[in-house]
Amino acid sequence: MSGVQRSDGPRPSLEEIIAAQVRAHREAAGISAAELASRIGLSKAMISKIESATISASLSTLARLAEGLDIPVTALLRGVDSDRDASFTKAGAGSRSVRSGTQHGHEYRVLGTLKDMPDALEPTLVTLTDASAVFPLFQHSGTEFLYLLSGRMVYGHGAYSYDMEPGDSLLLDGEGPHGPRELVDVPVVFLSVRSTKS
Repeated sequence: MSGVQRSDGPRPSLEEIIAAQVRAHREAAGISAAELASRIGLSKAMISKIESATISASLSTLARLAEGLDIPVTALLRGVDSDRDASFTKAGAGSRSVRSGTQHGHEYRVLGTLKDMPDALEPTLVTLTDASAVFPLFQHSGTEFLYLLSGRMVYGHGAYSYDMEPGDSLLLDGEGPHGPRELVDVPVVFLSVRSTKS
């Protein structure tokens, strides 16, 4: 099973979303289906059908429901446009990524990606061991955030060096040449979160 999981369950229909919202708002207001029906001039059977998602309510019926519940019409549609891409990665999982440091003993595990989002972040777990003898420099558009989880290293950005210990973080401009300069205590494990916007 892949470490990156997405929710692929069936999406609720528009009728199911409206049904849940009508029922929730009616119960929160402390009124029965019969009371709501009486308030807005519909039958109790019609309210029951709307709340069981067996019929599609017209726009005028939605307006009457909203008025009877003393809520905006948009409250009945809350959740319609809530389906968004998400990426979940179990501990120890994540897809391995080949980068310029891979051939020198660097391990990169991408912890999640979002489809069709050019400005998404790219979180990567980086592991450096005593086999990581060569430290390539990286340059890219956007920014990068590093958070050291274990070990100790000296990380360079441009002309500056940062002695990083667990809990230390570094936010940098990706255009400046950057990368590890010295591994002081291995293995070094850090989280790199890079913006992918070009």
